[in-house]
Parts: sequence; C-alpha cells; structure tokens
Amino acid sequence: MDNSLYAAVDLGSNSFHMVIAHLSEGRFRIVDRIKERVRLAEGMDEQKRMSPEAMERGLACLSLFAERLTNIKPDQIRIAGTYTLRRASNAREFVSEAAKVLNHPIEIISGQEEARLIYQGVAHTQHIEGQVLVVDIGGGSTELIIGEGFDHKALTSRKMGCVSFTQSFFASGKLSEKNFSNAVLEAQHQLAPIVNQYRKLGWQSCLGSSGSIRTVRDVLQGEGLTDGSITLEGLERLKALMIERKRVDNLKLVGLTEERQEVFAAAVAILLGLFTSLPIERLDYSDGALREGLLYEFEERLQHHDIRERTAQALGTHYRMDKKQAARVEQSVLTLFDALQEPWQMAIEPYRAILGWAARLHEIGLAINYSGIHRHSAYILQHTDLPGFNQDDQALLAALVRFQRKGLKLSELPPLPNHDMQTVLRCIRILRLAVAAHHKRQDNLLPEWKVAVQDDQLVVTLPIDWCEENRLLMQNLEKEHRYCQEQGWPLLFQLG
Repeated sequence: MDNSLYAAVDLGSNSFHMVIAHLSEGRFRIVDRIKERVRLAEGMDEQKRMSPEAMERGLACLSLFAERLTNIKPDQIRIAGTYTLRRASNAREFVSEAAKVLNHPIEIISGQEEARLIYQGVAHTQHIEGQVLVVDIGGGSTELIIGEGFDHKALTSRKMGCVSFTQSFFASGKLSEKNFSNAVLEAQHQLAPIVNQYRKLGWQSCLGSSGSIRTVRDVLQGEGLTDGSITLEGLERLKALMIERKRVDNLKLVGLTEERQEVFAAAVAILLGLFTSLPIERLDYSDGALREGLLYEFEERLQHHDIRERTAQALGTHYRMDKKQAARVEQSVLTLFDALQEPWQMAIEPYRAILGWAARLHEIGLAINYSGIHRHSAYILQHTDLPGFNQDDQALLAALVRFQRKGLKLSELPPLPNHDMQTVLRCIRILRLAVAAHHKRQDNLLPEWKVAVQDDQLVVTLPIDWCEENRLLMQNLEKEHRYCQEQGWPLLFQLG
C-alpha cells in the first residue's frame, strides 16, 4: 500500500464524489478525482425510503470506487454520507451494504458538520480576505456558512436541494412562472430563520462550492448573461429564457450538461431564493467542497490540531466542569486502555480517543442535576452539535457516558453498527472502573494501576495497606464489582 495516499469520499444525494491526494512535506496534492451521478434521493417514497433502484445505482458506483481504494491504508480513508443518508428510513440498510462493498465504515454526518467541512474545503483551496459567505447546493440540502480564514462564525443546513426541489416543483418537467415562484417561495421560507443572523454578521465576498452552482455559472457565461459570476439580474434573465423553452427536455443551453439538465431549474430557483432573501449581490465559484474538507481534516489531525479535541475542551469550559476531576478520570482511563488494549485486542482508533473524551466529559450532566448524572450527560452529548464528530462516533461517546455508573441496562444501548460491540463493552468497563476509583475526588490517591486479564475477566491488584487506609473507597469498588457480576462481566480485586 502507498502510505502517502489519502482518500475522501462524499456520498451526496445527487452524486458520489471521491478525491485522492498525495501527502508530501505535510501538504496534500490532489492526484485523482472521480464523480458519478447516482440520484440517491430520487424516488424516495412517503415513508422516506430510498428506492431499490437508487440504492442499486449507489452500490454499483461504490464498487468502482472500491477498486481505486484498494492500495490506500484504511485509516487514511474517510467516507461521509450526507442529507439523504441522514434522512432515509432505510439508510442503515444501504450503509451496511455499502460498507461491505467498500470494506470500510461510512460516517453519517450531521448538517452542521457537513457545513463545517464544506467551509474547511473552501478555506483550504481558495484565498479568502475578510468575511466570506459560502453556499453549497446539494441534492437534498443547502449549506450556508459565514467564516473568516479557517474559522467559521455561522453554520446552517437548510432542507432544500436540487433533487428534492425537482421532485416537489418540477416533477412534471414543466417550466412555468408558477412553478418557479412556488420553488423560490419555499426556498425563502427555508431561509427565513437564519436571515437576520446572517445579515447582521455580513460578508465581503460570496463563494459557491457545489456542482449545481458551477453549472449555473457556466450556463450564465455560456449564454452571455453575465461576465462569469452569478448575479440576480443574470438569474432572472436565465429564468425567463428557461420559461420560454417551456419544458426541461427543451433546455439546450451552452454549458448545461445532460446529467445536470433534469435538476437545473431547481438549482436556479434555490439561487433566486438565496439572492433575494439574504440578499447576495455576486456569487463566485470555488473548487473546494465537502470532500476537500474531509481531506484536510487529515492534515489537521496529523498536525495534532484535531477539531474533536477543541470541541471537547470547549464543552468542558461551557459547562464549567471540574477540570481536575475530569483529568483524573481521563488519565486513569487512558492508562487502563493502554494496559488492556493488546490482551483484549481492542483497536486503538477510534476507541482510545473517544474513551478519553468520554472520561473528560462524563460529569457534563451536572449542569442539569447530580441525580441521574449519567443519563443527563449522555443526553447532552447526544443532542449537542459536536464539530468533528460523525453521528456514529457521537452516539458512541454518549453511550459510554450513559453507562459510566449504576446498574447496567444494556438493552438501552443504541445500535452502533460501525463499531465493534465487544470493544465498546470493554470501553464501558474501563470507564466505569476509573469513575468508581476516583469517587473521593483527590489527587495522588490511587496506587499505580496493576491490571491483567484472564479471558474476559479483569483482575485489579491493589496494595494491602492502601486498601486498609481507603475502606470507603473500597466499598465503592466492591459495589462496582457487584454491578459487573450481575452483567456477567467478571471483575476481581486482589491484594498484592
């Protein structure tokens, strides 16, 4: 395998994209791009189920992608699913099959996380001066971000995309003033909750990063309607020209490819809604997008600037957590993981890092109440926007914290299809032990951890003198022993 190659795959509602990059001297150079139109959102029924045909198209595309990924290390590949895979009721079915085809897990990311990654993709590939508004029109959603440099100031994902709007307003193929007006009105309705915030923040320039926006720019330029940028005047003239053609089938415009023809009217309508609501004067195109954002996340992590670490720090500060206690539990958790990782055959990534963050944030629920703290902590972590975390890893983080103490009702453990369940359960055991051991909230109280495993049994050796001096704490550890025994998790404390 080529250790210098990295891959990012974007499973969008309209198209699947893959970008391959070579890492040299700490910087990425794009060496390959592959794009296939799969129309994953097309034909979704009232129960929000993807059609068998759409799923088949998606899997066929991924089988091609899989060939290109065979010589790239698994931990240097990121595959992200967006709006349709967030929304579809049978998304898990598709994701499970897709993971088998690719031999790699798929991350389903939130709309906020998608917006953040899009901005990173633009910021790393485009020179930006001052505040910029970034717009990305996908198949199922539109992301809008205001940022400066590499930092975002506002993120949102709105439920309007070129595939969903085509189905809602242009399914008949008719191009009329009424159809355009209805589509523009709906776009304005979707944007209404964020208009005041975005206008107040303001921006000096505006960039669009999607294929839909690139196509609109190409058509405006090709038809001589603008000088290469997208403007409201150009969009209005383009809409009039399209209405003259009467039907989507008749759209033979310079710059409009056959694959974009069907969803082109929806893209124009969404842009008209954006230009009139915010308002936007001029929109230019940027090559950077979600897949580039995924790629440059590797660079951040290689330079030890993991956005997830910053997210954990920010949460601790926001909820005014006891940093000393968080550090005690985190240190013990990582020490235990490192000692048990090999004998228990636990993968280091992503479990060590997520377990550490779970330890650091296990008391976040104190912001609500001490009673039921484990449930409160899990609720906060499950329902807060956590930049850098995909949905599966966020669910894992919340699950670890949920089972940190008290009786174990593992029937309440959520599905974690992209994680090894045996490793998850062992991480829960490690976190519980560390939380129980630090019940007295004192520095330098615990002796050096001496742990061993015999099959699934965890053996903790403690000095006799220490046990005599800390009988209250030993009672707490014995209580944890009983909880584990009830669950069938053998835990043994022995004197040594």
